[in-house]
Amino acid sequence: MHKHHHTIVLSDIHLGSQYSKCQEVSDFLKSNSCDRLILNGDIIDGWQLHKGSGRWKKRHTRFFKVIMKMMERHGTEVIYVRGNHDDFLDLLVPFRMFNIRIVSEYILESAGKRYLVTHGDIFDRITRNIRWLAKLGDIGYHLLLWFNKRYNNWRVRRGQPYYSLSQEIKQKVKGAVSYISDFEKELSLLARSRNCQGVICGHIHKAANVWYNGIHYLNSGDWVESLTALTEDHNGCWQVVHYELEIRSSAPVLEIGESPEVPPVYLWTQAI
Repeated sequence: MHKHHHTIVLSDIHLGSQYSKCQEVSDFLKSNSCDRLILNGDIIDGWQLHKGSGRWKKRHTRFFKVIMKMMERHGTEVIYVRGNHDDFLDLLVPFRMFNIRIVSEYILESAGKRYLVTHGDIFDRITRNIRWLAKLGDIGYHLLLWFNKRYNNWRVRRGQPYYSLSQEIKQKVKGAVSYISDFEKELSLLARSRNCQGVICGHIHKAANVWYNGIHYLNSGDWVESLTALTEDHNGCWQVVHYELEIRSSAPVLEIGESPEVPPVYLWTQAI
C-alpha cells in the first residue's frame, strides 16, 4: 500500500560502500512518497569511493532516479544536508536549483515548531579536527560490518534469521553508549541555542524519537545496519519507520517494465 507523507528524512545510506542497503531504501521510497525529502548526510560515501574500497554501481544511480520520479510525480522538494562522508559537497554549499537544495544545515518548520536539521558531525570533534584518526575509526567500523556480513551468511545457511551483530556490539560497549547519550544531549543544547524546539540528525546510526528538557530529538538512523527513516504527517506528528515492518505491510511499488525483486526480510526490530 502506497503512503504519502509531508516529510521523509533519510540519512547514512553510504552509497558506494559495499554495505549500503541501496535496494531496500529505493524500495522504501517507491512505497512512500512525500512533499519534502531531506537527505541528512552521508548519502554518498565519498571516503570509501576516494580510497578505492568502495564502488559506484547501477543500483546507486537508480536510487537517485527514484528521487527524480518523486520530484516529477509529486513535486517533492529535495534538501540535501552534507555529512562528513560526503563532505566533497562543501564545494557546492549553498546550492539551489529548481526543487533541489544542498546545504550545510537547515531550519524546518513543523506544526509551529522550529527544527534544526544537521547531519550531526558538528559535535564529533574527532571527525572534524583529527581527520586521520576519524578515518582509522571508519576502517575499524567497516571491519566490523565485514565480520557481521559473514556471520549472517553463516546464519542463513542454517536457516536462522538476520542478526545485527554490529549493532549488538556497539550497544554493549560502554564508551559507545556514553558517546550516543552525550551526542543526543549536546545536539539538543545546540538546537536550543539556535532558538529551535527540536533537532533532526543522523551520523551515529541510531534512530530515535525522544525529548531532552523540552527539545524534541529526532534521529533517522541509517541504511547500513538498522534500515530506518523518519516521517512527518501533515499534522506535524513524527515517527521512526522500520523497513522490516514496512515490507511486512506492503510490497514495493514497481515501475513499468521492472521485474519484481523480493528484498531480504530483516527479522529484527531495533528498540527505540
